[in-house]
Amino acid sequence: MIANPMRYLAFLSDDPGALADFYARHFALDELGRSNEGDVSLSDGFYNITFLRRRAGLNELHNDTGLHHVGIQVADIGEVTREYLRCMPDGVMVPEPGGLHFGERRFFDPECGPVSISAGSFGAPEKRDRRMPRIAHIALNALIPQRMLEFYSSVFGFREVTTSLAWRANGRENRFAGDGVTNLAIHPFYCDTEGHEARFGVNHFGFLVDDMDHKLDTLSKEIEVVARPESRPFAEYRLLDPEGNKFDLSETKGWEVDVDVWDTAQ
Repeated sequence: MIANPMRYLAFLSDDPGALADFYARHFALDELGRSNEGDVSLSDGFYNITFLRRRAGLNELHNDTGLHHVGIQVADIGEVTREYLRCMPDGVMVPEPGGLHFGERRFFDPECGPVSISAGSFGAPEKRDRRMPRIAHIALNALIPQRMLEFYSSVFGFREVTTSLAWRANGRENRFAGDGVTNLAIHPFYCDTEGHEARFGVNHFGFLVDDMDHKLDTLSKEIEVVARPESRPFAEYRLLDPEGNKFDLSETKGWEVDVDVWDTAQ
């Protein structure tokens, strides 16, 4: 695992309690806490998964419901800040409230996507819990994936994985990186590849599970389940939660979370 791993995933929701209940029931997530504003934070043993109540007081650049931004635990905020400004001399940084539901500082990536950073673990357990289910994948859609890959690599130390190099050699714009725990996919927003779905910014995320048949049986009673195209290297199924957020399930394919390092349930 690199020194600066992803540890936080934020949603904007009009009913955070109901959405948190859906994920807690189906993925055995622990509740970390709730705010007076109605925000709810859960954990899979490593990630803080926060459902923020959509409101003007958050002062977000975009305030649509859905997957919103990611957060990274950094070993040294000063060092990461210096690298951020070296890569993006005009980069914007703003403070965050901290506490359980937010980071300490916010950067904006080259395409204005927010990235929360914290010297702590975002209120999740300090040590990695390899329980199942667990998040192992986050996907972004970007106008220029290569530029976004360079940002995450230079500022946070993410490593481009072998799958990405193979796709690059075939002329594909998709890029994949890893931090040792999470596979970060960066897909081109404008793309006609089979299985591509257009949503700018955080597009979807993925759970690794060891009981796929049971998960499909229970989840299909509540939401839509779609098999992923065989041409896709990661994940077997794509699902939409009750608010329309997309997430993947994988058991056998898994995700490449570092160079030639795959995380699967097998």
